[in-house]
Amino acid sequence: MRDVLSQIVRWWEAGERFGLATVVGTFRSAPRPPGASMAVLGTEAVGSVSGGCVEGAVYELAHEVVDAGAPVLQRYGVSDDDAYSVGLTCGGIIDVFVEDVSRETYPELGEIAASIERRRPVAVATILSGPGTVGARRVIWPDRPPGSASGSLGSARLDAAVDDDVRGMLAQGITGIRRYGAQGERRLDDLQVFVQSFAPAPRMLVFGAIDFAAAVARIGKFLGYHVVVCDARPVFATTKRFPDADEVVVKWPHDYLSTVQVDERTVICVLTHDPKFDVPLLEVALRTPAAYVGAMGSRRTHEDRLARLREAGLKDEDLARLRSPIGLDLGARTPEETAVSIAAELIQLRWGGTGRSLTDTSGRIHGDSIT
Repeated sequence: MRDVLSQIVRWWEAGERFGLATVVGTFRSAPRPPGASMAVLGTEAVGSVSGGCVEGAVYELAHEVVDAGAPVLQRYGVSDDDAYSVGLTCGGIIDVFVEDVSRETYPELGEIAASIERRRPVAVATILSGPGTVGARRVIWPDRPPGSASGSLGSARLDAAVDDDVRGMLAQGITGIRRYGAQGERRLDDLQVFVQSFAPAPRMLVFGAIDFAAAVARIGKFLGYHVVVCDARPVFATTKRFPDADEVVVKWPHDYLSTVQVDERTVICVLTHDPKFDVPLLEVALRTPAAYVGAMGSRRTHEDRLARLREAGLKDEDLARLRSPIGLDLGARTPEETAVSIAAELIQLRWGGTGRSLTDTSGRIHGDSIT
């Protein structure tokens, strides 16, 4: 929903009624992930649920849902033949939930949009199927006191169970389906509840104000990170040199990293290529829960760096987390090519890919997240 949020909020504020279609489940080679949305008002449609494959069918269904006022869970691409009949030529399967949205049916939308704009975590839990009320919605803000959630899924026990799970999902930025009994029993699967997490963008911390850092900041922003570039040298660390970065910080790298909150989604790229910067920085970085810590340098530099870090007291299990030399082996040479190799390694680690050419592999193309 994030991609269409600005448009649907304008419609919502204007008092319009429109259909909102959201991908809630994917199987095999589905083109869009859970959470991808498409909104339809009259002859206007924004967003996408399939990259163009089934948009026509969803467009028609959205109009039907608005006319009827009742939400619908629809599956597209149950078989390859069916996939071709609606245009899902990749042979994948997607489950799409379509609901009627207005100020009356979705009163929390404005507050959800405000939270996303302020980078405050919020999640929306919606019943998709089961004995409960299909379309029942609960909005959870984890940074608010218990009991401050809006809406109910049908019972206090179910609400409590979903609230607990949602807080964990938000911490990891996970969007997906959870199954419960009517009273929140986790051992049952009577109810399907779709949880859409709106967590702040994960952060990419890039250290070293060099040409390679500019390319990495650019591709990091493209991948959806909140990018920070940090360097101790004010003549190099400027917003003019790093227009794609969300923040440019002039500070000694290890001092800066010691002052910021690093979580399991944070990516740290050390491009300083100078022991006086990168050794104390990596000493801090490898003691954080960061999802990724990579450092640029030759293999000789890497061995020297490991020796210095061992002298600083880091253990082998700490050093094993270091991705150095940084990036996948793509033969990269230019800053832009190197940035692509770093991005490729991030994607590979995030989703558990092999890093090999797809031509040389078999089986599923899209794996599950391993982080």
